[in-house]
Amino acid sequence: MSTSPPDDEMPTEVDFSGGARGKFYRSGATLSLPVYLEAEVQNRLTRLANAKGVDFSTLVNAMLRKDIELIEMTK
Repeated sequence: MSTSPPDDEMPTEVDFSGGARGKFYRSGATLSLPVYLEAEVQNRLTRLANAKGVDFSTLVNAMLRKDIELIEMTK
């Protein structure tokens, strides 16, 4: 059984003539980037959020705001 490398080229038979440029563009839309935490950090923050009775995202955003504030104060 031979395996060949994946073909990353666009097939020639694809027809984009009926496509519409910008069909899904939304002016003013914001992009929320995913943030990947190390498992140990996420587990600890999850336990802390649960202990405080707050949402995980709320806790992380509050911590980051405080860090940003501290960084700004040292400038």
